[in-house]
Amino acid sequence: MSVEQQAQRSVTVIGLGPMGQAMAGAFLDAGYAVTVWNRSAGRAGELVARGAVVAAGVEAAVAANDLVVLSLTDYDAVFEVLKAVEPVLDGKVVANLSSDTPERAREAARWLAERGAGHLTGGVQVPPSGIGSSESSTFYSGPVELFRRHRAALEVLTGVDYRGDDPGLAQLYYQIQMDLFWSSMLGYLHATAVAEANGIPAEEFRPHAVATASLVPRLIEFYAPRITAGDHRGDVDRLAMALASIEHVRHTAEDSGVDGALPAVLAELVRRGVEGGDGAAGLSALVGRLRGA
Repeated sequence: MSVEQQAQRSVTVIGLGPMGQAMAGAFLDAGYAVTVWNRSAGRAGELVARGAVVAAGVEAAVAANDLVVLSLTDYDAVFEVLKAVEPVLDGKVVANLSSDTPERAREAARWLAERGAGHLTGGVQVPPSGIGSSESSTFYSGPVELFRRHRAALEVLTGVDYRGDDPGLAQLYYQIQMDLFWSSMLGYLHATAVAEANGIPAEEFRPHAVATASLVPRLIEFYAPRITAGDHRGDVDRLAMALASIEHVRHTAEDSGVDGALPAVLAELVRRGVEGGDGAAGLSALVGRLRGA
């Protein structure tokens, strides 16, 4: 095996929370030489037993391999690490799988480029249990040549979905997925709180929650082409009707002793559309309102 081939089969993983540990473990399972480092000591024991090497410090960890995978809480933590290893960044490729905003990803890419290093932004779409599966997926963006060079290593972690050269795109796609996910999950939890407050156990509510949630994919398929076409006619639903319904939800929650803040926020968003003249328009008219258009 050539020196170049050996380099392609080795990787550094920085950040050993549950996600970082899963990533380092997947690389070990795939036969990679893995160097690890974590700010808090003591998390690498199982990985070391499987063959990973713990670097003496973060600078040594980055110096050890051409490809450095970051799995950190946010980009504040990312920059804390990067600034500590500035002398050894030249020629490195940082696959940054930490979460933050698209603009912070662009900032990190610019900062690294000024120091001779490459940056690939990643947005992992699965929890740690999904790492190591080709059926899982991660958004990537950044220089296409860097993505192609390290694609095989990245595919050890999950399937890959390359979004383009703009380093902010992977984070943008990730965050809009999270926007939908958290809104949906909090809606479910709020409904469950109302159910339980009225003596309906979560398990009894489960099939009804699943039935309602199953409508969402079909509604997305219905609305997406209409939104693209700017077609917000109220032939299926109307904002005025939505406002009345959401207010009923809020009152039911409050009458049950459950916090009504979530439906109150939703009602306020819809009310703006109604008061702005869209009461007879469909729900999708809110997209423009939310954008301030």
